Amino acid sequence: MYLLDTHAIIWYVSGYNELSPLAREIMETKHCFFSLVSLWEIAIKQMKGSLEFEISLPRLKSVLENEGFLYLHPNEHDIERIKTLPDIHKDPFDKLLIAQALENDLTIITRDTKIANYDVKTIW
Repeated sequence: MYLLDTHAIIWYVSGYNELSPLAREIMETKHCFFSLVSLWEIAIKQMKGSLEFEISLPRLKSVLENEGFLYLHPNEHDIERIKTLPDIHKDPFDKLLIAQALENDLTIITRDTKIANYDVKTIW
């Protein structure tokens, strides 16, 4: 099973061609999770004006669920796992996504090469 990185969510919903053919195929045919962490990251970037992605978070969650993606909430085990991660990636959102993937044995669909430096499965 798979966990979507935030950019994969945005590109999928927006219909952008930045998704790799493999990432798109997996997202359309396999069980994929999206995290509350990604919704939080999108909200922060929308607030700062650094993301041109005009959709409300409740609407985005609804769209993702209607596409068959499963909603994953971070829990205390995911957060505890962060303490064991090497300090490779400075992005706190990505660190929590990595921890969630590790705790739930998920492969992250991501183009972010820094994430692949962790002991977590990735695919693009």
